[in-house]
Amino acid sequence: IISFLEDCGYLARAAFVMDKLMHKFVGLHGKAFIPMLLGFGCGVPGIMATRTMENEKDRLITMLIVPFMSCSARMPVYLLLVGAFFAANESLVILSLYMLGIIVAVIVAFILRKTTFKEMSAPFVMELPDYKLPTLRGILMHTLEKSWGFIKKAGTIILVASIIIWVLSYFPAGVEYGSQESAIGTIGTAIAPVFAPLGFGEWQPAVALAFGLVAKEVVVGTFSSLFGVAEEGAGIAAAMHGIFTPLTAYVFMVFVLLYIPCFAALGAIKQETGGWKYPLIMSAVTLVTAYAVSFIVYMVGLGLGLG
Repeated sequence: IISFLEDCGYLARAAFVMDKLMHKFVGLHGKAFIPMLLGFGCGVPGIMATRTMENEKDRLITMLIVPFMSCSARMPVYLLLVGAFFAANESLVILSLYMLGIIVAVIVAFILRKTTFKEMSAPFVMELPDYKLPTLRGILMHTLEKSWGFIKKAGTIILVASIIIWVLSYFPAGVEYGSQESAIGTIGTAIAPVFAPLGFGEWQPAVALAFGLVAKEVVVGTFSSLFGVAEEGAGIAAAMHGIFTPLTAYVFMVFVLLYIPCFAALGAIKQETGGWKYPLIMSAVTLVTAYAVSFIVYMVGLGLGLG
């Protein structure tokens, strides 16, 4: 769909149409809408799309909020936990996560605009291309190119991460595979107390989140490796019931939605800004935001008797 909208010239008009709304609620011009929209597919092209923005501070704010858009890499995590705990309301739960990401992005952008990046925006000027009917071949080539890039990246990263997890789960010699006494269990146990206030203080979610920094797809693969079950089927769903309740499963998904983006996105920000300053700022902003929002969701859930 994104490829079709890009090729037919509609995205530029969407930016123009969204300008008034974006400026009123977010403090950004309509050009920020396109990177945010692309962020739903993958944060990397969304970050790179900020190149079209003339105002440097608007560009930096947009780069910092694009990762709050729920990219496709997070979907396997949603499908796993929603299927295990919210089978009757799958669509509504996933929609709520997408909407939460948008709301958080708007709030963070508004705060940054009023504090760190306080400056008058330049007038919005944009050349609108002519409408054109894209060819089926062009759309397919565009889509296949992006899909293959995603599969290649994800497949390589997941394979390497799975091997590392497998090795750490077997050592030291003599311990049960994937147990708390294994090397990976020791790592998870050390990290787990940080997440106890969010309701998921077990060591397995802590390990999954740590490896999820590489790529969000790795979270599901990590659970699969730790429990020695396939990524699809009843086995992994049953394992999830051993460490999550419906409330803590939702809080975990909220944290996955909002916390530090993958290494590829951080690398894209470094490339676009020419240094590690803004990737580090991005990491701090997203981590603090994820923890705060997840804690609020957990407390509200407990207050409503959903624990």
